[in-house]
Amino acid sequence: MPSSKNPSLLDGSVAGHLQRLALPMVWGILATMSFNVVDTYFVAQLGDAPLAAMSFTFPVVMVVNALAIGLGAGTSSAVARAYGAGDMAQVKRLVSDATLLALLIATLVSVTGLLTVEPLFRLLGAQERLLPLIGDYMVTWYLGAVFAVVPMVSLSALRAIGNSALTGRIMLAVALFNLILDPLLIFGLFGFPRLELEGAALATVIARGLSFAIALYILVSREQILALPSRHWPQLKASWRSLLSVGLPAIATNVIIPMSGGVVVALVAAHGADAVAGLGVALRIEPVALIVFYALSSVVGPFMGQNAGAGIHERLQQTISVLARFCIFFGVGMAVLLWLLGAPLVSLFSDSPQVVAVAVAYLSLVPFSYAGYGFVMSANAAFNGLGHPLPATLISFLRVLGLYLPLAWLGNKLWGIQGLFVATLVSNLLLGGVAWWWLRGYLAARAAESESGMGKSVLAK
Repeated sequence: MPSSKNPSLLDGSVAGHLQRLALPMVWGILATMSFNVVDTYFVAQLGDAPLAAMSFTFPVVMVVNALAIGLGAGTSSAVARAYGAGDMAQVKRLVSDATLLALLIATLVSVTGLLTVEPLFRLLGAQERLLPLIGDYMVTWYLGAVFAVVPMVSLSALRAIGNSALTGRIMLAVALFNLILDPLLIFGLFGFPRLELEGAALATVIARGLSFAIALYILVSREQILALPSRHWPQLKASWRSLLSVGLPAIATNVIIPMSGGVVVALVAAHGADAVAGLGVALRIEPVALIVFYALSSVVGPFMGQNAGAGIHERLQQTISVLARFCIFFGVGMAVLLWLLGAPLVSLFSDSPQVVAVAVAYLSLVPFSYAGYGFVMSANAAFNGLGHPLPATLISFLRVLGLYLPLAWLGNKLWGIQGLFVATLVSNLLLGGVAWWWLRGYLAARAAESESGMGKSVLAK
């Protein structure tokens, strides 16, 4: 049975467990979101050139973050299933081997990144005058890439064994530390050197280094599930295959979303700079509105993985009903709230009537599909937690490439920017239904297969 250090996820209220696990992650994810906001705020005080330089780094940072999130998803899935099955030796082996894999990948990211700073950012369209500033930021960031990748895997391992409260506290502490370090290192306050853009990167590296140290300490000393990795290649290869069978599809899923965002911005740009600014304002508000769904999806995978590892199929099926009800009630409630408060919220960001009109149009329509989008996130996390990532990847690619982008292009062409927003709503709702149908059918088939196997076993006796 799983260790008594963390509450068992194998009995008790499904809704109660999900609430207990998700609430700390709301604050942790909110704190993590603050990293870019805080960095942007302080760097903006340096002038337009440093701000533009840092803006060029966001796509690269997002891709590396997607890589780390994918590795974390693979780790969480494999560890949760082993933990639910009560195989603590396998849990320790997986966590240790995952940490080694994360270290190796982070090293590869660092070396590759340092060798390609100038050619990569020239390819992304950075002007020559910005390249030295981009180098100031990215060289420091690449040198600390290990602190961006390894903690993601370590914190995912903690969530996999049911300890999301500690994970949320670590994320919050790291964000607060970054908030303190940023002005000290960027502006050279209280005797610190004035490092400007390099200081922003260094503050991020140091803050994430703190999460690296704390997470490793907890895994080694408190949970005792981190040791030296496997010394035998067949064991190491088996661990890595188990991790990457979920991790690689999760990486692909996380990369496709920001890529599609770039296409949408290009479609909106045809309506003018005010339209782009209005969409930008709405997309700054949206992640905060969706944060509960992000938190829920971060804990659904470990919950499903543990119960799948223990073979408790009725709890897996019960979880679908709990998730569907929550996504509908919370999604509709948030949509009504944004419909009522959209204009006052948008006015905090801009007083341009054109910008406000676009942002309010988005927030008055798209949030009524949040229920579908929330279930897509939870279903994807559930499939990953079950060790069956292909549906999650197909759902994400179908939502973005098969449905959303074609509908966005058509809606934009026929009805302008309002048609693009309708495409977003339709895509979220349709794929939410597909995700519910697919997950429900998969779990029913899995339960039937298990019952059939038990029946054959009894007859054999």
